[in-house]
Parts: sequence; C-alpha cells; structure tokens
Amino acid sequence: MSEQVWKAHDYDRQLSFVSAYGKSVVELLAPQPGERILDLGCGTGDLANEISASGAHVTGMDDSAEMIERAKSKYPGLTFLTGDGENFDTESPYDAVFSNAALHWMRDACGVVRSVYGALKPGGRFVAEFGGKGNIDGIYQALKTVFADHYGMDADTRNPWYFPSLGQYTTLLESHGFRVHIAHHFDRPTKLPEGKDGVKYWLLHFGDRFFAGFSAEEKDEAIARISQAARATLWREDAFYADYKRLRVFAEKVSEFQG
Repeated sequence: MSEQVWKAHDYDRQLSFVSAYGKSVVELLAPQPGERILDLGCGTGDLANEISASGAHVTGMDDSAEMIERAKSKYPGLTFLTGDGENFDTESPYDAVFSNAALHWMRDACGVVRSVYGALKPGGRFVAEFGGKGNIDGIYQALKTVFADHYGMDADTRNPWYFPSLGQYTTLLESHGFRVHIAHHFDRPTKLPEGKDGVKYWLLHFGDRFFAGFSAEEKDEAIARISQAARATLWREDAFYADYKRLRVFAEKVSEFQG
C-alpha cells in the first residue's frame, strides 16, 4: 500500500492555512523563555519557529525527511529531526510537547500517547490540535461514493486517518496518566485555496494512499469525480469549504503510568 508522500514546497505554497490556524494552539501552549518544547509532527517548521520566538528551546520532529529538510532550510537556527511519532524516546525530558494537525496521521494513538508521556517531565504539558470525529466527512463521503460506484472499492480499507471523538481521546489520555484540563471538539469550516480545484489539490496533498495502484489518468479521473460529488455540500459562491472538525486538548503529566 502506497503511503502518504509529503511535498514540502507545495505544502508551504498551497496549504499555509494549516500553520495559520495553529497559531492559536501556540497561544494555548503559552511557551515560556528557557522551556524545552518538542513540536511533534512539525512539518516545515513554521510553528516551531513561532514557539521559539518566546525564548523557548524547540525541537521539531517529523516522520517526513522532505519536510524536515525544508524546515532546516527555512529555520537553520532551530533543531529538527526525523522520527516516528508513534514510537519515540528522548534523551532528556521536555517541559511540553506540542502538536498541530499531525496526530490524525498517527493511527497508533496509544503509541503516540505513551511516547509523549515518556518525553515529558512530571507536570509537563501536552497541547495538541488535530482532526476529530467527523473531520472532512464531506470530502470523504464523496470519495467513498465514487470509489464504490466507479471502481468497486471500499475506501475504508485505504483510510490513513485517525479521527477520535472527544470521549475516546480524553479516556485514552487519562488511562495513560494524564490529567485533561481542556478538551474541545469544534467545527472549523475551512476555505480551500485554488477555487474550483480546491478539492483536487487537497486530495493531491493528502490522499496518496487512496490512489495506490491507479494510473495517472485514472487518478485524475477519480479526483475529478470526487470534486464533482463534493460540490453539492461543500461549494460556496467561489470556493470549496472543507468541513474540518478539530479536537484540541491540554493535558498534564501527573502520575507514573504502569503499562
């Protein structure tokens, strides 16, 4: 099965809204001078740089070598490294772990939470925002319908995402020794760039796994059909608005987890 391929320069050019929305998560983090903070799933480094402006010492980690190389070229004064967010260890503990728009790509949520817990000092905080239950359902339902009707395929077998409910994720955090201070599941309709091609470019950036085994022509045809199917529910005046539903959490490491 083909995995997601991150195109770092295109990501910066066409998906800058991801980091723009993440700035309010940085405000929730409230980084302090001298703190050690891990940005988990840092992408091309924009929010790591935002956090560093507070005087905190930031390390950015991402599974994509291309994204990390782009981050290093943009912010040479910061530390970036490749790593598996579902299973990682740190040499010394952090005051906080931050993550924006990344955890829904990590389907082993238990592995992520265990790793984050191990990376934090006692009393350390975990501040994250990612896709929650129902996230981009309009695009996904259009994709499912097209795959079933035109290709005889079940899209669920290719779904790369983890979109938990608020209850599922807070229970997971608590079961691993976190105290959840804030948990918010909310709608964020998001205008996609590129006008009538908004869904097309969204799928080209985020949908690689669905089109494994498709020829270039078949992929283009499928994306055109999905865009047309999504138009009925997601098109407004001059653009597609993706039905983003986000989960935002603020949790504290308060006990030694045995598991």
